[in-house]
Amino acid sequence: GATDSHTSLATAEEENFFGKSVSAEPSATRVQHPFVESDLGAFEGHTLVASGYTAVWASENTRTAIFDAFKRRETYATTGPRIGLRFFGGWDFVEEDLLTRLVADVGYTKGVPMGGDLRPREGDGAPTFLIGALRDPIGANLDRVQVVKGWLDAERVLQEKVFNVVWSDDRALGADGTLPAVGNTVDLETAGWSNTIGASELVAVWSDPEFDPAERAFYYARVLEIPSPRWVLYDKVRFGVDLPEEAQLTHQERAYSSPIWYTPSE
Repeated sequence: GATDSHTSLATAEEENFFGKSVSAEPSATRVQHPFVESDLGAFEGHTLVASGYTAVWASENTRTAIFDAFKRRETYATTGPRIGLRFFGGWDFVEEDLLTRLVADVGYTKGVPMGGDLRPREGDGAPTFLIGALRDPIGANLDRVQVVKGWLDAERVLQEKVFNVVWSDDRALGADGTLPAVGNTVDLETAGWSNTIGASELVAVWSDPEFDPAERAFYYARVLEIPSPRWVLYDKVRFGVDLPEEAQLTHQERAYSSPIWYTPSE
């Protein structure tokens, strides 16, 4: 949820990446030499990533409100895009809740936001989650929304599973829960792409199909964009340089929320 850059520049966008230090500022050679190298090996320059940003859901744009949001963990991160992400957990969300354009009103009324602890469970049933994702207004469309679940099994070993919850375009989940790729519109000659695939927003109500009320668990939302160019491709086009064969030219930027926690009743 941060750039970890040492340049005093907030340049997390791929097309405007000024490196993590002055040794990796834009030039025709920066992708060719290691960012760090020692007897233990090298951290190749082309593997650097431009991310990222921390987002905060605060009641107002003041230091006090933002700090309060940090304390209650109502935060999420992105790898650079200004993706809007809402994630609420509770026991009573239903499909009809998606009919409102005020997702947050329903979320706060019937559940807890990202970073929160699920209220005590009453009766049977699994927790339900209300998720809303909105693309960056000047960025790439959205590919899918996932929920990542972690839990402690009977042997107290941490387990993890990724669920595809809602997605764009005419695709269907496989029997094993996997989803076909959304496609790729990136033009490698110009470092451009088109939003002819994907969706501008994705919303869903999801319930954990494998919920065990006796297991401690956490859930967080992850939103993936359609493929877009990495900064190395922008460098290739701007400087006309040859890239290392292993350099990755495209990626899928994303946002990921703070978890919502479930603790069994004593």
